[in-house]
Amino acid sequence: MTLTLTRGITLLLAITSAMAVATVYFAQPLLESMAADLGVAQQQIGWVVGATQAGYALGLLLIVPLGDLLDRKRLLLGQLLFSALALVGVGMALNWALLLLALAITGLMAVMVQLMVAHAASLASAGRQGQAVGTVTSGVVLGILLARLVSGGLADLAGWRSVYWVAAGVLVLLALVMWRSLPTVPAAKYRSSYRALIVAQFSLYRHDSLLRQRGVFGVLIFAAFSVLWSAMVMPLSAAPLSLSHAEIGLFGLAGIAGTLAASRAGRLADQGLGERTTGLALVLLTLSWLPTAFVGQSLTAFVLGVLMLDFAVQAVHVTNQSLLLAGRGEMASRLMGAYMCCYSLGSGVGAVLASWVYAHWGWAAVCGLGMAISAAALCYWLGLHKTRAAKAALQCSGQNL
Repeated sequence: MTLTLTRGITLLLAITSAMAVATVYFAQPLLESMAADLGVAQQQIGWVVGATQAGYALGLLLIVPLGDLLDRKRLLLGQLLFSALALVGVGMALNWALLLLALAITGLMAVMVQLMVAHAASLASAGRQGQAVGTVTSGVVLGILLARLVSGGLADLAGWRSVYWVAAGVLVLLALVMWRSLPTVPAAKYRSSYRALIVAQFSLYRHDSLLRQRGVFGVLIFAAFSVLWSAMVMPLSAAPLSLSHAEIGLFGLAGIAGTLAASRAGRLADQGLGERTTGLALVLLTLSWLPTAFVGQSLTAFVLGVLMLDFAVQAVHVTNQSLLLAGRGEMASRLMGAYMCCYSLGSGVGAVLASWVYAHWGWAAVCGLGMAISAAALCYWLGLHKTRAAKAALQCSGQNL
């Protein structure tokens, strides 16, 4: 029986992806409260995000490749339930070490998002994989958006720990819905051992030039993304602004631009415009730090900067995934795992650097850091573009001869 990606399955994968990725981002408006509750210094706050991303990276290496070996439905159900347990652990953590451990496990399980993106791409018909990836990734963007908004509101009402207890209950409900609704569809058969599968994933970095290129973009754009979202809570919660958790979470509404970018970027990639989309988005990403730097003078300017950054990051992210997965559904899980390791590395390093830079030099230095990372990504794209143009010119001259 041939299965296709129906609207209902797409919606289920998008909603579950939204909740799964939300577990990674719940902490961002809560960093100050977590640190104060557990007696942690300001320059160490970034390790909350760093621990989650470390777990995420490990999951990408060890769990996501299983999507090419095992029944993805069973794998997803198991991750949902283990994630719920980890979230309960976060809410019950009474010291810094236990909190970081529970967050690392939360990140480890959150890689189910990549399995769902890979599953959507595998089920989509030829020529519509980019659109499928874009639709499911739109759910991811909404999850990031709602995570900040909901966690801020719940924290103001019942404390930061309540956020994780409520999230655990939602994941259990989603597991029940997925158990009843998602068809049992085995992934493309990879006829080898788990060890060989992991080795094959690592070998992708050596043999796949497109993965290496898009992986560099992934490291840089998510480092810039994490620099903003990990550090912004500090100037927003400090005097003279002194915003509440809920008010800080409202800034995530600017991320609606990311939803638009995710949907449109997938279609542009299907039309062969992925490289051009990447270049324009990286220009926007670099410029976004200019209005963001004025958080103390104008919240309107700050919101504009956040909107520009979210739009640019999601446009490049979806383009990366669409180009990597096009026509390669049989190895989709391994490709997504390898690519998202780059995402996790960038996010973790960006968070740790941002909190350290802010503690020593303030918000202006954080914006300088973010702009430098964004400009590095743009320069890398320009270098690749120049190389491609030179090769095309050489081929053209050879044909004329």
